[in-house]
Amino acid sequence: MTITQPDRPQRRLACRALALPLLLAGAGAPLLPVAAQAAAPALERRVKAAFLYKFLGYADFPPQAFADAATPLSIGVVGADDMAAELTRIATGRMVAGRTIAVRALREQDLAQSPVHLLFVAGQDGPGAARLLRASPAWLTVTECEGCLQHGSVINFTIVDERVRFDVSLDAAEKKNVKLSSRLLTVANRVQKGAS
Repeated sequence: MTITQPDRPQRRLACRALALPLLLAGAGAPLLPVAAQAAAPALERRVKAAFLYKFLGYADFPPQAFADAATPLSIGVVGADDMAAELTRIATGRMVAGRTIAVRALREQDLAQSPVHLLFVAGQDGPGAARLLRASPAWLTVTECEGCLQHGSVINFTIVDERVRFDVSLDAAEKKNVKLSSRLLTVANRVQKGAS
């Protein structure tokens, strides 16, 4: 079952009004149409980096995800060193749920040995992303390729009406034992539960 948010003007206004402060407030990333971003792909990366940072605040990780109370929230980025640099810029000096944030650019061979709380797999290669998702013990996985929710990604970026949006798989989140806030699900483009 796929739940697609109603396409009513009131709903769209509410989502836009909620999405901007909910996901981008304080992250320093502008929300611009993708058409404007086409001339500057770095801008799309900045918007996605802001979303990734904000996703941490709307995910409840299981207690076993942390060695102790001082363990930082860790973000791993595969295939986009520029994204890792932008996330580092955003996260420096900030805390989420009382924890500092550590950002690492990872290579495929690092995935099994470098567990992270959130893993972002860049690129449009679905089979490649699926292989990386299987190799990583990450709790919350985020991708940006078509069909990646079916490969086990919890959140997948998509472009809707020339804007960066995201789809969510509740089944994948449940398998990873990560609870996503209803506030996050409210601003998702699509929320999937069960076979789609």
